[in-house]
Amino acid sequence: MEKAYRKLIVWQRADNLAYEIYLKTQNFPREEIYGITSQMRRAALSVAINIVEGTGRQGKKELKRFISIALGSIAEVEYLLAFSLKIGYLKKDIYEKLENLRQETGNFLWRFYVSL
Repeated sequence: MEKAYRKLIVWQRADNLAYEIYLKTQNFPREEIYGITSQMRRAALSVAINIVEGTGRQGKKELKRFISIALGSIAEVEYLLAFSLKIGYLKKDIYEKLENLRQETGNFLWRFYVSL
């Protein structure tokens, strides 16, 4: 039986964002494994995880709370992407791809939040 969250476009976008961030941060400097790399990965995963956890709870009020947390995480990803570009860990084209994914995910997330 497929889990209900897997049908949500917002979760699909968040899952894709986390996946792409995992792939693109593999090339970050080794000394950042416990720094920016870990922080960005955790923030990106947090978006998808909070959608999953929220849909697993009872009632819209709890779901909305978890989506609110996911919105905070997507903002964290925004900053970490920009900072990674600034210090040269991301090339501009990779940054733009990830930032576009982040914006798209954030837009879906916001619309989902407002709909609750």
